[in-house]
Amino acid sequence: MFARTALSYDPLPLPDRTDLSPAEMQDKAEAFLKHMQQRHTVRDFTDQPVERSVIETCIRTAGSAPSGANHQPWFFAAISDPALKARIREEAEEEERRFYEGGAGDEWIKALEPIGTDAHKPHLTIAPWLIVVFAQRWGEFDDGTRYKNYYVPESVNIATGFLLAALHTAGLSTLTHTPNPMKFLNGALGRPASEKPTMIIAVGHPTADATVPSVAKMKKPLEEISAFF
Repeated sequence: MFARTALSYDPLPLPDRTDLSPAEMQDKAEAFLKHMQQRHTVRDFTDQPVERSVIETCIRTAGSAPSGANHQPWFFAAISDPALKARIREEAEEEERRFYEGGAGDEWIKALEPIGTDAHKPHLTIAPWLIVVFAQRWGEFDDGTRYKNYYVPESVNIATGFLLAALHTAGLSTLTHTPNPMKFLNGALGRPASEKPTMIIAVGHPTADATVPSVAKMKKPLEEISAFF
């Protein structure tokens, strides 16, 4: 994407502009809030197929996120192959068993009790898609030499938020999963040492009897998450 000879500032007129009245702004803000409040993390998926084109479009949305120096330091590996999903599940569950058998510590395990999780991760093979998010710690110019990426965690986190919102908007449910450590994903997916896996996102449709833990509906009120000066 980047060539040493093409690194120059070239300002363009703002290509897209929105001009809403205060009332229209409030309406849109409230509509988006209601839409996102209907997003739920689920652990009970069906194997109902999801078209690849839908996943591609949602990843394109993620790729439109802002990033440090516009280096776009992310990579999204989308997996529907059953054998590869089974391999990822096997290795993820091995890491999870270590986690729940003492690697996490008593306080962390206690904090997870209201969520109802354990080392068993059937969603990794049942959900029709897994999307593994990678953070690219450095990139390469077209001549193969390295360049540094900036604000990598912040940039990747913003893009992941875009992705989750896009998947929800497409009518899909998701589960974010972070086995620790996750280095096995580089080998399973053939990704280079410059990339660090940050998350596995299971994507699909919830079962008819899917549930969410009641604690998941407990969100901090505005006054606890913000201050206005």
